[in-house]
Amino acid sequence: MKQRIVRIQDLVGLLNALYSPALAESWDNVGLQVGDPKASVSKVLVCLDPSELALQMALEQGAEALLCHHPLLFKPLQSLTPVDETGRMLFTAVKQGVAILAAHTNLDRAGNGLNDWLAAALGLTECRPLQGGDDPLLKLVVYVPAGYEGKVADALFKAGAGRIGNYDSCSFRSEGVGTFRAAEGCSPFIGQIGERSSVRELRLETVVPRELVSRVVDRMVRAHPYEEVAYDLLPLANRREEIGLGRIGRLAQATTLAEFAAAVKQALQVEALRVVGDGETKIAKVAVCGGSGASLLKEAVRQGADVLVTGDVKYHEALHAASQGLALIDAGHFATERLMVGRLAETMGQEAAARGLEIEFLEMQGEEDPFKTI
Repeated sequence: MKQRIVRIQDLVGLLNALYSPALAESWDNVGLQVGDPKASVSKVLVCLDPSELALQMALEQGAEALLCHHPLLFKPLQSLTPVDETGRMLFTAVKQGVAILAAHTNLDRAGNGLNDWLAAALGLTECRPLQGGDDPLLKLVVYVPAGYEGKVADALFKAGAGRIGNYDSCSFRSEGVGTFRAAEGCSPFIGQIGERSSVRELRLETVVPRELVSRVVDRMVRAHPYEEVAYDLLPLANRREEIGLGRIGRLAQATTLAEFAAAVKQALQVEALRVVGDGETKIAKVAVCGGSGASLLKEAVRQGADVLVTGDVKYHEALHAASQGLALIDAGHFATERLMVGRLAETMGQEAAARGLEIEFLEMQGEEDPFKTI
């Protein structure tokens, strides 16, 4: 049996299925940034930052793609010359045939993404997004002839429909009668051209995240026996509990701020932390946000968090947190995000294997926090 060639576009599809670009913030730039979608790929190097060191390591290890958390192309280019790091990377990547992709705020906001991994590393349970997502759910209603509802439902579920919290394959079915008349030129699955038909049908209802609508509808139409599929997409006001920035959860056992800070330092393997608050403050409910999460201060206070763990906290943000009785642990941008390298490589590798795609995901070694503690 001839082995299928895996292409960059397959890698993009894999990434989008797990961390849809529709989840990214409007100001962000995610997905394929450099490279030919039709080029083949067998190895991918996962890194935090798109650096010349990362690109060189990709070349040395034979990786045809570099998957970064921070985008290489973030703002519009005014020029493209090899006199700065971005220009040199672009020139080298194109010449050497290395694609560059980014999973940034879509990875931050998604379920089983960076903030879930950070929360797990710090021992949090009962986690939910700190700032809930505005991404709408839609209800998909499709009418299927009796006996074919199972095939259509399976296609919907495999495409990502029907997920509610920790449950999947969720749907509702009710029976009724559908009527139609096929015009000349049609190829009706049931009935005759020019004659009105009445058919026992099932009304199949399920929910679909906005970012998966195109894929779900496409799979549904392919699985459906009818030539023309009757379906509705209805917007819902339901809150999506698995999507959003940051996470808030509880420790298995309450502790003090000083003890929790020591645990954070060990878990994230950092030399030092910046802490706001009395070391004897009791800590039970914890908010986290990888990278720069001080914008979530008010939300952390509103939801009753005892402490917020994040990076890049500014002086006046620290003062504001203290005035609100919220403790802060600033572990740095790098330390609160670098765990994504191993976890993303593992997650992508598992999903690739499940889809029968032979891609090896490698972890970038040697990335360092640009800040040093003296």
